[in-house]
Amino acid sequence: MTTSHQEPFFLRLTEQNEKYRYKLPSRHDAGNFIQNLINFLFPISQDCPNCPSKDLAMKYADLRDELDHMLQPLLPQLEKEKGEILDEIFSGIPDIYEMLLADAKSITDNDPASVSLEEVISVYPGFMAIATYRFAHLFAQCGIPLLPRMLTEFAHSQTGIDIHPNAVIGRSFFIDHGTGVVIGETTHIGNNVKLYQGVTLGATHVSKSLASRKRHPTIEDNVVVYANATILGGETVIGHDSIIGGNAWLVKSVPPFSQVYHQSKIEIRPQTVPAT
Repeated sequence: MTTSHQEPFFLRLTEQNEKYRYKLPSRHDAGNFIQNLINFLFPISQDCPNCPSKDLAMKYADLRDELDHMLQPLLPQLEKEKGEILDEIFSGIPDIYEMLLADAKSITDNDPASVSLEEVISVYPGFMAIATYRFAHLFAQCGIPLLPRMLTEFAHSQTGIDIHPNAVIGRSFFIDHGTGVVIGETTHIGNNVKLYQGVTLGATHVSKSLASRKRHPTIEDNVVVYANATILGGETVIGHDSIIGGNAWLVKSVPPFSQVYHQSKIEIRPQTVPAT
């Protein structure tokens, strides 16, 4: 039974709910969808091997139905007809599949601890984060609001790797370990780039007025960025075939074939003689 003092709160709640611009699918549904999509493309891990399996065409149709339902709350904000968006997304899946195979191969070839392609696909957090990003990026390109970010935040919660869906990332991308990696919204990353844990590709300033500008760095082809390096700024370009060492801090561009290292200072403490 509602008491009188609760009624003003319920009124306030109703008023606020009417002000929200977007209605969204649940985080649970978004997470399930991206996991189902990855499992469809790479059915290596099976949650229920004894369950009767559907053929690929039926699974494909189920995925389309899932996405159709998730787009329903966003209909007022969609820039195109829902059916057109679905067609664009599902026509883009074959290209993303090929890119993900190249990503997985890059991880397999470059990580000495990797046993197989199957291990990378089913176990490595870097691969999951990259796969989720690539689909979220496609969704963003199709003009779907907010849902792309929901997908990458799901991967962030699962892997500790934060990739904004609007970042632009080339082929054969490799994230090793990955915990704490941050890739900002306007980052551009070329082909055959390798990042290690704790790398931040961020902005030098946090200001809403800069939202429409390129705020994050450009990483050209064949660059390796080692653990905990920080590279900031929209005008910062890391030239191709460069190596950025661990814990480096960069806010200026470096030319191709550069090697950038953080130098630790070592001092020997004077020995003290114990008092007698």
